Parts: sequence; C-alpha cells; structure tokens
Amino acid sequence: MGAGVKDTENRVALHALTRPPALLLLAAASSGLRFVLASFALALLLPVFLAVAAMKLGLRARWGSLPPPGGLGGPWVAVRGSGDVCGVLALAPGSSAGDGARVTRLSVSRWHRRRGVGRRLLAFAESRARAWAGGMGEPRARLVVPVAVAAWGVAGMLEGCGYQAEGSWGCMGYTLVREFSKEL
Repeated sequence: MGAGVKDTENRVALHALTRPPALLLLAAASSGLRFVLASFALALLLPVFLAVAAMKLGLRARWGSLPPPGGLGGPWVAVRGSGDVCGVLALAPGSSAGDGARVTRLSVSRWHRRRGVGRRLLAFAESRARAWAGGMGEPRARLVVPVAVAAWGVAGMLEGCGYQAEGSWGCMGYTLVREFSKEL
C-alpha cells in the first residue's frame, strides 16, 4: 500500500476520532477499563488503538480496495521516465446497472503532487469508464470518485475537472468520505 494511501487513512482516522462523540466514547471506555485493568496507561491507550484499528479496517473494507487484475479496474501505476512511481489508479464497476464506474484507488506520491499526475490519472480513468460503458451497451458513461474529507486538494482538483459532490458517508453523524461524480 502506498504512503499516500496510508496518510489519507491516518487523516480520516484522526478527523473521526477528534469529534466530540468519539472523544466521549473513548473517555467512557477508558474510565471503564481503569476498573478492570491495573494499568492506567493501558486503560487510556487500549480504546484508542482499538478504535483506530476498527476505523482503518472499516475504511479498507468499504473504500479503497484494489479490484482483481484485468477487466475494468487495473490497477495502473504512473511512472516517471526515471522509474519513480508517481501514482496509482484502480477502477471497479458500480454496484448496480447505470451506476457507471467507480474509482477504488487514486493516490499520488507526495513528491509528485501538484504536477498534473492526478489529472492525467483521472483523464485515463474517464477514458476507461467511457470505453467500459460503451462495451456494456450503456447509453451514458459516469465516473464516481470517493474522497476523504481531509483531502481538500483532491476535492479541489475534482471540482476543477467538472465533478460535482453528490453524496457522502461517515460515522456518528460526521462525514468521513464525500463522493464526487461526473457524466462523461
């Protein structure tokens, strides 16, 4: 898994765990564990580690998995002439007919950001989604891109490329991931 992906997971986990309801639940769990465990430090840290692990497993299960090789999804890796890996892209079909294609992984190495790599990967994803929709007999092509709420740069890039925010999902009433889509 690339460093950019791990950074995004960490930012989403930090964002979710610093919301007031999450802090209240962590404090209550820590207080309860102090009566069971003999160590104050363990009672303080155990709920945090368990919450972060659950959050990361949940994110990986719902968002950001790589599809099997071949077919629509890739994965494709962007590489510079010097052999440096710049980014990665993976696609999957939507969950139902007419949903179009869905980006399951779009990550650009931090050393190659703001150099057009993300836009090129997105343009490639759009061309693959169009070709896939045409091959499936769909009258129109559509691409959906989920974005972590903490990834403001990606959201700005998508809006600049004509994508519209259409939905979101989260935990405890807080948005963790926004979904952008574009009719192609």
